[in-house]
Amino acid sequence: MTTTRHALSAALAKRSSLLSELHAQGTDCYRLFHGSQEGAPGLTIDRYGPQLLIQSFHQSLDAEQVGELADLCGNTLNEGLLLVYNDRSQGNSRVDRRDSAHQAAPDALADLVAHEGGLKYRIRGRHAGQDPLLFLDLRNARAWVKQNSAGKSVLNLFAYTCGVGLSAAAGGAREVVNLDFAEGNLAVGRENGALNPSLKPMQFIQSDYFPAIRQLAGLPLAGRRGQQFPSYPKLEKRQFDLVLLDPPAWAKSAFGTVDLLRDYQSLLKPAILATAKDGVLICCNNLAKVAMNEWREQVLRCADKLGRPVRDCQVIAPGADFPSLDGQPPLKTLVLQF
Repeated sequence: MTTTRHALSAALAKRSSLLSELHAQGTDCYRLFHGSQEGAPGLTIDRYGPQLLIQSFHQSLDAEQVGELADLCGNTLNEGLLLVYNDRSQGNSRVDRRDSAHQAAPDALADLVAHEGGLKYRIRGRHAGQDPLLFLDLRNARAWVKQNSAGKSVLNLFAYTCGVGLSAAAGGAREVVNLDFAEGNLAVGRENGALNPSLKPMQFIQSDYFPAIRQLAGLPLAGRRGQQFPSYPKLEKRQFDLVLLDPPAWAKSAFGTVDLLRDYQSLLKPAILATAKDGVLICCNNLAKVAMNEWREQVLRCADKLGRPVRDCQVIAPGADFPSLDGQPPLKTLVLQF
């Protein structure tokens, strides 16, 4: 544990100027320790407003170890944060609440509010899903959307809790549509909208990705002969000025399979067709085993084959609180200008 404490101390020291910059921007959500790259693989420590979230993915921590890490973070930030420790070392296990290390105070598990770029976001230390309600490594992409969405129609695919949609609304988008399969995710998106009442209301569509995006792109919903699909919302063919495509690594439904390693094209093709002429598509790939250069070439080839060549391609890297020793962070984000 001594080695981990030293690694955390070094990480906090490196973040000093970054945290000052983020605080000045109205942001109190960031990663304090990115263990895989900073000396303790399988350990992450994040701040979400008033909450400190410690998560272990390889081995459990006891109450004393969790307390030491929390104290070090609190002393560095000079703030008393509400501690939540989630042990995720058993694969897809839920939090084991038998050990005292997991007994978070009621205040820490209450509905909380955190801030990013002056916007308010709903935060829950534990909920029905596995992941936090806001993905911190996408912060720079949300900032880009906020700065480049004025007057545009925006489609947020795999919207999760609609952070990108909220950023677009804050940036002055004339229309924001959030699409996600899980109503629970969209419910949090609606909470985020309610927390920011001055923004133009967003739209929400609960649907599997494949039937929704293929309808918007004007493509048939392909299936095996005689196959009957579950019911799904009917949508009209249309295009958007700005589209965000941030799929999970893998998911399967009656309509198709999301597989970022073997078949990114099946996700990308209809998203390109749903992007307007002279529009922008922001696409993400969060698989660490996928190299940026190879994936970028794949994306550009797909656009060319569709007759939608990319005029400009930019990379949005995660913030400095997500360091990468080899310069190849797991989350890869491309901004495609058509």
